[in-house]
Amino acid sequence: DGATIMKNLEIVHPAAQTMVDIAKSQDSEAGDGTTSVVVIANEFMKEAKHFVEEGVHPQLIIKAYREAGTLASNYLKEWAIDISGKSDVERRELLIKCAATSLNSKLISHQKDFFAPIVVDAVLSLDEDLSLDMIGVKKIPGGALEDSFLVKGVAFKKTFSYAGFEQQPKKFKNPKICLLNIELELKSEKENAEIRLDDPEQYQSIVDAEWTIIYEKLDKITATGAQVVLSRLAIGDLATQYFADRGIFCAGRVPDEDLRRVAKACGGAVQTSVHNLIPAIIGACGEFEERQIGDERYNIFSDCPQGKTTTILLRGGAEQFIAETERSIHDSIMIVRRAVKNARIVPGGGAIEMELSRVLRDHARKIYGKAQLIINSYAKALEIIPRQLSDNAGFDSTDILNRLRQKHASGGEAGRWYGVDMDQEGICDCYEKFVWEPLIVKLSALGAATEAACLILSVDETITNPASEQQGAGGGGHMRGGMSRGRGRGRAMPRRR
Repeated sequence: DGATIMKNLEIVHPAAQTMVDIAKSQDSEAGDGTTSVVVIANEFMKEAKHFVEEGVHPQLIIKAYREAGTLASNYLKEWAIDISGKSDVERRELLIKCAATSLNSKLISHQKDFFAPIVVDAVLSLDEDLSLDMIGVKKIPGGALEDSFLVKGVAFKKTFSYAGFEQQPKKFKNPKICLLNIELELKSEKENAEIRLDDPEQYQSIVDAEWTIIYEKLDKITATGAQVVLSRLAIGDLATQYFADRGIFCAGRVPDEDLRRVAKACGGAVQTSVHNLIPAIIGACGEFEERQIGDERYNIFSDCPQGKTTTILLRGGAEQFIAETERSIHDSIMIVRRAVKNARIVPGGGAIEMELSRVLRDHARKIYGKAQLIINSYAKALEIIPRQLSDNAGFDSTDILNRLRQKHASGGEAGRWYGVDMDQEGICDCYEKFVWEPLIVKLSALGAATEAACLILSVDETITNPASEQQGAGGGGHMRGGMSRGRGRGRAMPRRR
């Protein structure tokens, strides 16, 4: 995944760091298009390079690029297709198309028809704020990819347990759920505590007090009628056996994220004390079950009344492959979230870039001066997306691009949505083929790529500090400037050794 590669690179050069920053911003803003934004920004700079070498001032290039970027954004908003106002069934089908488009370029592209409905159902199960934290993704090595499934509720791995755990029931219908943030263990006095006793019976009363405290807590929890007890902190062997004797399931050391999701799904509230366990803070779900999945045992809460959270359980052979599947699923989830929030889409497959390239070339012919050539170069740079798609699919990119240019130039409204056809090695109407992307992805990618190119072009001098590079150099405050002042080449004068 492009974003993962960019994050893991140890980059020192500030210009290269800018590329990493735009990939990260695209990942957080849109969730997909991280590779596209870096490829487009790189192409913008490649096209600007020969202007800089011929002596065109960087500010002229920046001004023309920004003008072209603004035009491109306006055209995108004008051409975007609104898919809101549909019935729930139609809306779900349209979102599945968007999810499948996102998965097209991933390692799991052959399973896109299997994963796209899972992703859409997971997002549609959330409440209005569509919080990403409420979708859990659990990786379980073993089995095939198609063994992955969606739980409309919460699932988490069985936590560490003490003796007596196996005697507890592992399945309930309509259980009450008590969520705690307290330790249910027999606590002895701290080692550095000092107590002076006059009578041996007083010692016994202290020991009895420790047992009384823990039993009082357990009695109050049992009195709520809860059949499932979860705690963020440890539940010791005494408490485990106590709950087992009364037919109650318990789990301690539950991860904070999973406990919050259980609370959201089951309608309960996490308590830090057992003194006020009123019915309002006790959760409930349709079914609880501890199930064996592969080598692991998972606690699964399903048919939750609130139903505001879901869990995707991923299966697969190698751990690296499951990790890559998780990253692909994350991108697809982000795309569907964006499509739900902003129901405007544009065709993918390089179609929108080819159409933008055509209109910007037409605009360039109508203006005077060097900006004409620079906007023309900006338009040419946008063709990198369909070119790269063709190369990745093993097609002849020159032939595909020529056919696309001809179709966009002569097709008018009908030819506007033509892009690369991965299935037939040719071109096709991407709108008709349902290769769709949310408008926000394209707007964010173009904006970030244009800004990054302009930022790097605006650097006209590189400053180095040779003294700090030398071992044992004192002070290190003397600065030497590069020689290419004011022409944007940004090359520092080489040091002599």
